[in-house]
Formats: sequence, C-alpha cells, structure tokens
Amino acid sequence: MIGDIGMQELMVIFLIVLLLFGADRIPALARGLGKGVREFKRVVNNANTEIQRAIDFDEKEPPPRKPPPKKELDTS
Repeated sequence: MIGDIGMQELMVIFLIVLLLFGADRIPALARGLGKGVREFKRVVNNANTEIQRAIDFDEKEPPPRKPPPKKELDTS
C-alpha cells in the first residue's frame, strides 16, 4: 500500500517522472492533477448533496389532508 513506500522509493519514482516528462512539464502536470482532484471533489460533493436532499425529501411526512367539505342538502 501507499504507507509501505519509503523515502528511497519516492525518490526513484520522482526521478523516473523527471526523466520521462522533463523539468519544464512537471509543474503543468501538477496543476492539471490539482484541477482534476478539485473537479472530482466538487462532483462528489454535489452528488452527496443531491442524495441527502432526496433522503430528506422522502423522510418528510406530507401534511395531513383535510376532509372534503360536506354538501348540505336543500330541504326546501
């Protein structure tokens, strides 16, 4: 897992990324990754909000219905 990665492994990974993409492209890649993570969090939060809204709507009891007015018979 990610907790098992030591400092040496991280340095090797960083060196490989540096060699593959170059020093000029790493900041752009980091910005793109950050934007992607922010967008993902926004979508997840919106989905959670919609789900919670639907749950709250279902839990609310409808107001009690009033009986229809009685019709009076004309006895004239």
